[in-house]
Amino acid sequence: MNGKKVTFDDIAKYTNFSKTTISRYFNNPDSLTLKNQEIIAQALIDLDYRENKVAKILANGKTEFVGIIIPNLYLHYYAEMLNQILSSYEKFGYKFLVFAANDNEAAERRYIRELLAYNIEGMIVLSHTIPSRELASYNIPIVTIEREDQYTSSVNTDNYMGGVQATSLLYKCACDVLIHINVDVPKGIPAHGRIQGFLDTCREHRIPYELLLKDLGNTYADNQRALLETAGYLERKYEKKRKGIFLANDTYANMLLNALVRLHGSLPEDYRIIGFDNSPISGEAVIPTSTVGQQIDKIADTAMEILVAQMNERKKRRPSVPGSPVHRVITPVLINRDTTRIPAEI
Repeated sequence: MNGKKVTFDDIAKYTNFSKTTISRYFNNPDSLTLKNQEIIAQALIDLDYRENKVAKILANGKTEFVGIIIPNLYLHYYAEMLNQILSSYEKFGYKFLVFAANDNEAAERRYIRELLAYNIEGMIVLSHTIPSRELASYNIPIVTIEREDQYTSSVNTDNYMGGVQATSLLYKCACDVLIHINVDVPKGIPAHGRIQGFLDTCREHRIPYELLLKDLGNTYADNQRALLETAGYLERKYEKKRKGIFLANDTYANMLLNALVRLHGSLPEDYRIIGFDNSPISGEAVIPTSTVGQQIDKIADTAMEILVAQMNERKKRRPSVPGSPVHRVITPVLINRDTTRIPAEI
């Protein structure tokens, strides 16, 4: 076309189809025969056609954008989850607008208003700030991950099973005492299952334990300070005892590991450590750290599958009435690395 912008009219003349047929190819290709689809597809190659996304949005109101609200990016779990969701473009064809909420309720509502102004087709929410009832009131497809989900579709890890897996591994390491370090997670949040799994396993095996639920702060630096203080506390209280420590996530586990290595030059023999997530930091730590793998790639893919199904339903001429929220639970996988080695005398 000698550098000229190719229009539907050009494609129609080249193929001897009507402009209506060409429009149907872009908006409802299944309404054409396979042969006619192939003819038009070849014409697009021959004419070097480049789709005008802005014109398409103006024509049908569909932006192919999905909004993401994520709590932060300093916890490696959220960074890896975002990485996996973004990489789903190749499979699902949706682009993403991302905001980090940082536990700021007012800011999060402002971000959601901004996303809605861009006419997003759906949203994935990982932050805990806004209740699912309010999220559902926005009247767009929403899938939440690892948060309260009574009124929204969701994908979560079986956190209770993960808590049992982590605690059972520490028990097999012949520890004198088991400690779980976490924030005070409310019972309505899926991650509370990690705490309950720890408690039930300790009680079942009658293992001495301590549950350390504390405010660890909302920044990387705050977390580091809190876990350095915790390392000192454990050193004093459980001196000469073999300590099995289950941390709420791999970022915390790595921080505690680093604190102990700074204090001793290496991980002392009387410590066993396991985290949760299997984010990349666990395998790349100065000592590869045991963890409960959340199968982050599978969670991200499942969340997108649910969301895309709901968005596609809304594009139908006669969409079905939304039913009950869809909830999927993904089985965790225990990953035993260097920080939970079994003592030689066992």
